[in-house]
Amino acid sequence: MAAIKAVNSKAEVARALAALAVNICAARGLQDVLRTNLGPKGTMKMLVSGAGDIKLTKDGSVLLHEMQIQHPTASLIAKVATAQDDITGDGTTSNVLIIGELLKQADLYISEGLHPRIIAEGFEAAKIKALEVLEEVKINKEMKREILLDVARTSLQTKVHAELADVLIEAVVDSVLAVRRPGYPIDLFMVEIMEMKHKSETDTKLIRGLVLDHGARHPDMKKRVEDAFILTCNVSLEYEKTEVSSGFFYKTAEEKEKLVKAERKFIEDRVQKIIDLKDRVCAQSNKGFVVINQKGIDPFSLDALAKHGIVALRRAKRRNMERLSLACGGMAVNSLEDLNVDCLGHAGLVHECTLGEEKFTFIEACVNPRSVTLLVKGPNKHTLTQIKDAIRDGLRAIKNAIEDGCVVPGAGAVEVAIAEALVNYKHSIKGRARLGVQAFADALLIIPKVLAQNSGFDLQETLVKVQAEHSESKQPVGIDLDTGEPMVAADAGVWDNYCVKKQLLHSCTVIATNILLVDEIIRAGMSSLKG
Repeated sequence: MAAIKAVNSKAEVARALAALAVNICAARGLQDVLRTNLGPKGTMKMLVSGAGDIKLTKDGSVLLHEMQIQHPTASLIAKVATAQDDITGDGTTSNVLIIGELLKQADLYISEGLHPRIIAEGFEAAKIKALEVLEEVKINKEMKREILLDVARTSLQTKVHAELADVLIEAVVDSVLAVRRPGYPIDLFMVEIMEMKHKSETDTKLIRGLVLDHGARHPDMKKRVEDAFILTCNVSLEYEKTEVSSGFFYKTAEEKEKLVKAERKFIEDRVQKIIDLKDRVCAQSNKGFVVINQKGIDPFSLDALAKHGIVALRRAKRRNMERLSLACGGMAVNSLEDLNVDCLGHAGLVHECTLGEEKFTFIEACVNPRSVTLLVKGPNKHTLTQIKDAIRDGLRAIKNAIEDGCVVPGAGAVEVAIAEALVNYKHSIKGRARLGVQAFADALLIIPKVLAQNSGFDLQETLVKVQAEHSESKQPVGIDLDTGEPMVAADAGVWDNYCVKKQLLHSCTVIATNILLVDEIIRAGMSSLKG
């Protein structure tokens, strides 16, 4: 300690046990905040920003992003947990709980004089064994819709209440199955999440097509078109300003008139090309024709299109243009020179819906859409935000299940199975490292304990029952959170993602080991040297 003080008299130093106590205290503090959030029976947290905005959530990742964590060790754990969410989309709360518990269990042995390095070696051996057990308990299945519904249910019920989760499950699974293409990775950006303020959150539904957040700009255009051709284009149908700042000088008024007429004719020719195409494809039938343009359409052009029964939407967003050709088929055109039937997409129904001040255009009933929209409805802003966060996690859970090709039993079953395997395994390890394996096994049991506690049951009693049932039946047994009794997770359809559990075991062990091996905290950065 004297050495660093000699070099820098303003350095703040915490040595050996003091440093460890500071770190373990921070991990325990963060664990206590997130503890009550775990599982479907977890409680909510209300976050209030400086401006007074309210956010209600039980999603660990949202909490850790929004909380301003000052303590360096706590913010390190928070970053690891949010990284887990970025990689796999779930497991944030579990991550914080297990890291906190690993440090707590290690602290019991360190206070009796065991060196942290020995515990770290035990953790490493335990992690390798735990990953082997995870490989054994995982269940390879063909990812049919029923299994994916169970995976989505397990994920969503921990984020929103059960009644709403039941509505979201089917929408989320069907949206992923719609955008999935054999031989390609699943692109979740093809699922647009659109929000509408509406009466009830249970009206959330899947639109097999697209929802645009604006309507047609002409009063005479139809509000509803069935069996419509869709032309997506990025062509200006209005007067253009010159690219460079230039001016025109006219000798006479006639010259000005001539220029205006020439510009007008240039635009009218473009509009006429669209009208000719419409007449060509809709001549023998009463099919509709919808033009969606990324650039502007001036009132004269809108008038001409409306007279010929064409619905035109202008200034569509670029991301919608990309999705439109995926949802309806056809190609987005940048020039009207070579317009033909192949450029057109098709939608079964295009209709406009007005909610308060806002207009929405629905493009639905597309045949085999490769891009879909989840329409999230809710009475107020924080409900909408909560549902959007839940949907994002649900989509990731289904994507993970399809890509893994396997699932693992949920409800704390995996943790109980790994803990029992580790207790048997520790006898084969020589020396004091076996204490690290024991600590790892005890730490994993935090998940079933907290699940039971949050559901209002006695945690020791529930855990003992589950462990006894697991020893007898030799199959993964979890906790039934409605009764507090043991249940076979596979029979109840409670499935977790394999990649989430695997990532959990890796990241928790690495961070807990790193924090344990810190024996000195020195605050002597450049900022503390000033003055």
